Amino acid sequence: MKTKLITHLKTNAGSIISYVFAFLTIATFVAFVVFMQTEEFTLQAFEPYQNMIVRGIGNTIYVSIISLVGSLVLGFVLYLFSISKVKYLKALDDVFTEIIYGTPLLVLIVITAFVIGPAFDVYQRNILGVLALVIYMTPYMKNVFKSAFSSISDEQYMAMDLFGFTPFQRYRYIIIPQVIRILMPPMMNNFSLIIKGSALLNVLSYNELYYAVRVAQSKTFAFVEGYILMWVLYLLITIPLSQLTKYIERKWSL
Repeated sequence: MKTKLITHLKTNAGSIISYVFAFLTIATFVAFVVFMQTEEFTLQAFEPYQNMIVRGIGNTIYVSIISLVGSLVLGFVLYLFSISKVKYLKALDDVFTEIIYGTPLLVLIVITAFVIGPAFDVYQRNILGVLALVIYMTPYMKNVFKSAFSSISDEQYMAMDLFGFTPFQRYRYIIIPQVIRILMPPMMNNFSLIIKGSALLNVLSYNELYYAVRVAQSKTFAFVEGYILMWVLYLLITIPLSQLTKYIERKWSL
């Protein structure tokens, strides 16, 4: 028992040391890039624009949450299409999925805001940009639902029939707990993708994080500082989300 504990502690210590050195390696690289710039690195020029940047961060998170919820709903609908016995719905799912997979997000945002929206007499480009994010993520969310529901084996359905489970009991005690357990980690990963993809809304002049920093750069001409600041701010959003995803995976895999 004592030997196992010592081995476990040594392993953990080795992992911590490895991560510390890995972090120092990246930090050293970033510091080298910063100090090799021709002008002095300072973020003071961005102080007058900090409120705008904070609003940009808030808008980025807000838009990402809306896009996550919207793509979850449409992704579930698309999943129902994919398992439908109606051939038209299955074909519609296949065609839609292939079109979205073959379309870059930036192109979809531009097409939605400047082509599709005006065709329906809609000119609110910020809303159309968010709609493009929702549409783009829908097939990926469909795949998440497909993986989650496929985890429930035929034997489990047979057992539910055998014990006479009602539809409510099936979903409440068997299906939903398993689906949520499998659904959460990839859904959180998709949320991180949405946050990073929301930067492309800057082409619509939407005041998200990327756009806010770019506006500040255009007025201060502190381009290097702006890009570093932007990078760090995105990492401050996405890295905790990534760690939360890993925690959920470890917690629910037990």
